[in-house]
Amino acid sequence: MPKIAVTGKGGVGKTTLAALLAHIYAEAGQPVIAIDADPAASLAYALGMPDDVAAQIAPIAELDDLIYERTGAKPGTSGGFFKINPRVDDIPDRFSVLHRGIRMLQLGTISAGGSGCICPESAMLKALVTHLILYRRDVMILDMEAGIEHLGRATAGAVDAFLIVVEPGRRSLNTAAAIQRLAADIRMEHCYVVGNKVRHKADRDFIREHLPAGLPVIGFLTANPHAVEADMRGEAVFDAAPGLVAEARAIAAEFDEALAAQPTSAP
Repeated sequence: MPKIAVTGKGGVGKTTLAALLAHIYAEAGQPVIAIDADPAASLAYALGMPDDVAAQIAPIAELDDLIYERTGAKPGTSGGFFKINPRVDDIPDRFSVLHRGIRMLQLGTISAGGSGCICPESAMLKALVTHLILYRRDVMILDMEAGIEHLGRATAGAVDAFLIVVEPGRRSLNTAAAIQRLAADIRMEHCYVVGNKVRHKADRDFIREHLPAGLPVIGFLTANPHAVEADMRGEAVFDAAPGLVAEARAIAAEFDEALAAQPTSAP
């Protein structure tokens, strides 16, 4: 089952792509776990979850009692002694919600210590992501922010690929280049680009021409007013924008083909 990390500059449409892919894989009958690792935490709404269902999602980083129970340290502390490999195998089923065949988890935000925090919350989240990547037999779609703090060297190699979402603009493409460098630092070799909010051939050409070497484009999503309207109405973009769904299906097929062509790594 593919394990996909969706990342890119803020506002480029990472969550839109993550939601579309989650629905596409679930519709194909595959078990899907979608993980919201973005502090903005809007994946539930892009998936079309009703408010009462979305309200049941408990951000893992805010479960103070559970973090204390599993790590032996109180959240908000740093240094000292705590378990860096806490038990997490029950968390995906206990603290997720299931909607239209998609199981969703929200990681939450670590409020102290920054991205390099050595703290109980960080240990819990990294152990959880490691478990989801290595031991769960689900399609995993990780909706990330531009940073990659939830993926250390031990887990990055197990993610099948980064899907870097860009839009026609130099800031977005510069962020893609920075993510490519960060991915190389943690030995993630497989990065693919999806262009979003494209209007015409000139936008597609701009993206292709200004990406750094080694970042192949596997598809485009057209600028679509129905996606904006879906967000305003609280509907799933999968239901509201059939044109985007068709494009996302092509992206998923291209990704699956690229994944199948990757050399198999030794365990």
